[in-house]
Amino acid sequence: MDDNYWKSKLTPEQFYILREKGTERPFTGALLSNKEKGIYTCAGCGSELFTDEMKFDSHCGWPSFDREIDGGRIKQTLDRTHGMIRTEITCAACGGHLGHIFNDGPTQTGMRYCVNSLSMNFKPESEK
Repeated sequence: MDDNYWKSKLTPEQFYILREKGTERPFTGALLSNKEKGIYTCAGCGSELFTDEMKFDSHCGWPSFDREIDGGRIKQTLDRTHGMIRTEITCAACGGHLGHIFNDGPTQTGMRYCVNSLSMNFKPESEK
């Protein structure tokens, strides 16, 4: 799918994050403080990525998760941009940029999926 398709489907801010690999400012995302029960989905294609049970407060400024829903829904790629070496995470279904993963998480998995709020939608448990 080309840029015109994504521009018609996403807000300009979502396009910047998901398709141009942008980053929202820390502590500004609508899902950062969300504590509702439910599922976090890709804002691009709707693929289910994380559950509320995987979310934790890492105090980094972006929603953080310690694991993903099983089934290869997230792709990891080496990212050498901005003078850093990190691991980028993208939606395996549509290729949308979600954020980065780090191995400094405080939970049992030791992982911290640091995700832009704008790259996700939230489906409350009450709407299942």
